[in-house]
Amino acid sequence: MTPGKWRKSSRSPSTGGNCVEARMHAGTPEIRDSKMGDRSPILEMSRTDFVALLRSVG
Repeated sequence: MTPGKWRKSSRSPSTGGNCVEARMHAGTPEIRDSKMGDRSPILEMSRTDFVALLRSVG
């Protein structure tokens, strides 16, 4: 993941829909609602929790 840059899943349709974006910010994984963009609350989590999240939805 590129530090500071929001990334959306490659499986997300370009027309929007239900999706989250993720980024690394100061070494901390963050996620937000892609539909809300800059207005979205940002959820910070530990790297361990982020990996667990990815495994649970993958």
